Amino acid sequence: MPFIDLESNLPESTFSEDFLKKLCSKTAAVLGKPEERMMLVVKPGLPMLMGGTCAPCVILSVSAIGVTDTAEKNKEHSANIFPFLTGELGLTEDRVMIRFYALEPHQVGKKGTVMSYL
Repeated sequence: MPFIDLESNLPESTFSEDFLKKLCSKTAAVLGKPEERMMLVVKPGLPMLMGGTCAPCVILSVSAIGVTDTAEKNKEHSANIFPFLTGELGLTEDRVMIRFYALEPHQVGKKGTVMSYL
């Protein structure tokens, strides 16, 4: 169950339901996970400074089990996610950051237990 958190100083109106669905589809495909297992949260309109400026920017956090645990995997994920974010949001690559977190099955709770037991 991947968790995708997008934080941005872009206004809420930037992130339509259509954008959320496209981001979910894109990240699911990149990670090789089914869309129905994705959890996506967008936090728009935040006060943010990146690289010394408050110009529009995005930080995307990707937390997942088994697919974000090596530099090689994350390099490939990054190369596939960056064009989507820059294209959809009209940002340059220097205004987008991606953080990857490797999760273990015992770190994700669902249905009153953890993923290790599902």
